[in-house]
Amino acid sequence: QVQLVESGGGLVQPGGSLRLSCAASGSIFRLNAMGWYRQVPGKQRELVAIITSGGSTNFADSVKGRFTISRDSAKNTVYLQMNSLKPEDTAVYYCNAKMGRAFTDYWGQGTQVTVSA
Repeated sequence: QVQLVESGGGLVQPGGSLRLSCAASGSIFRLNAMGWYRQVPGKQRELVAIITSGGSTNFADSVKGRFTISRDSAKNTVYLQMNSLKPEDTAVYYCNAKMGRAFTDYWGQGTQVTVSA
């Protein structure tokens, strides 16, 4: 069994910053990639950023230049640094890990990020 534990969400003013963390534990094997998705009510979950085991990254166009993603492979932890936050970044952010030959998805419980004055 795999657990993904997120932390770092909260309320921030527009233009502010937040850092999300996600630590994977349990039966971890062939951790191919870790990343973050977000979801608002009534909409599909969307990719925010992802980083592979080789260090390659991919970002949603809406966050390019504002968000960065990094990982500590020794700790099986991924970080999302969010700068210049906008109200439209408000969502529940979910940590994701892709493991094994089938790139099986594992999800965290989600953490709320609210950007509001």
